[in-house]
Amino acid sequence: MTNVKVLLMMGCPEVPIQTSIALYLSHKLTSSGFDVTVAGTTAATKLLKVSDSDGYYAKKLVDLDKTLEDIIEKKTDFDVCFAFMHNDSGMTYAATVSAISQARMYSIVFGRHAEELSQTIEFDCEKIVTPDVHNPVRLKNKLDKVMEEIAK
Repeated sequence: MTNVKVLLMMGCPEVPIQTSIALYLSHKLTSSGFDVTVAGTTAATKLLKVSDSDGYYAKKLVDLDKTLEDIIEKKTDFDVCFAFMHNDSGMTYAATVSAISQARMYSIVFGRHAEELSQTIEFDCEKIVTPDVHNPVRLKNKLDKVMEEIAK
């Protein structure tokens, strides 16, 4: 999988499972040979920096708005994007990337209103949906299946 660029895009870290799943997904994809960039809001990246202070799991941690700017200006792009969303602003970020990037989109929709939120997605993506807020195991299991597919 060398040279396959993956973007993990995190919005507001209000729902607890986002941080653990982002670290898990970053580590698993990096270990599988993907070039992984984790982009987040200021709060989301601060949580990751505290949780992974040595950068073991999230090797490339960057500002989300700067990353969007770089994609718009054609300074970078990605092959795959995992967009974390539990509210409308997360969906807005994902829709923006869908419009400006050639990346294959995966929408990771979680939280108490995940099913309703996922039904409002109007851009092309694969949806990974779970109503979980605290326990990341069901979402982890769904992502493991997706990672198996993209690693082929």
